[in-house]
Amino acid sequence: QLQLVESGGGLVQAGGSLRLSCAASVHTFSSYYMGWFRQAPGKEREFVAAISWSGGSTNYADSVKGRFTISRDNAKKMLYLQMNSLKPEDTAVYSCAATTIVPTNRAADYDYWGQGTQVTVSS
Repeated sequence: QLQLVESGGGLVQAGGSLRLSCAASVHTFSSYYMGWFRQAPGKEREFVAAISWSGGSTNYADSVKGRFTISRDNAKKMLYLQMNSLKPEDTAVYSCAATTIVPTNRAADYDYWGQGTQVTVSS
């Protein structure tokens, strides 16, 4: 069964950068469409970005477009989220997720989830 483990979260000042990583436990990582979601305190989980099996197609929430970049390395079984120009409103727990289908931006389309990593952006 696929297991996902995120890392790279932390505390950063507004305008700074962080790179999140998500390590997958299976050799069939390339058969999963991958996404990043985030959840701030008191708010619902929201879509951040997604990437297709080969990495050839990506999709971003409007709130992060132009600032965040999703990528993957199938040989290393790794998913990444490069976050630049961070804002206080980006503060949330960020989770990676996997699915075998072509998903919409809904969390319900994803079957496997990591435990999340906290990102805090100070003003």
